[in-house]
Amino acid sequence: MSLFSSLKSIFSGGEAKPKEPEAMPSVEYNGFTITPAPVQEDTGFRINGTITKGDQTHIFIRADTLPSADSCAQEMIRKAKQMIDQQGDRIF
Repeated sequence: MSLFSSLKSIFSGGEAKPKEPEAMPSVEYNGFTITPAPVQEDTGFRINGTITKGDQTHIFIRADTLPSADSCAQEMIRKAKQMIDQQGDRIF
């Protein structure tokens, strides 16, 4: 371990492992299943989840962060519906 990495670990409190996203209740929309799974970060919750139809899955990740997991899930669902309306099956 180098001197720099030793000092960094002392002042940063070690490396924190990112928390795994926790899937929230799914919503059915026009034959698609939207499942939000907000990712907790230092600045809030990042929009994350999946859009599935049959055996096809699209991983949905956005740069937006919101202060609560519930508001993040609602925004993910809104954006996913918009994407489904615009692209339909082409998202796969």
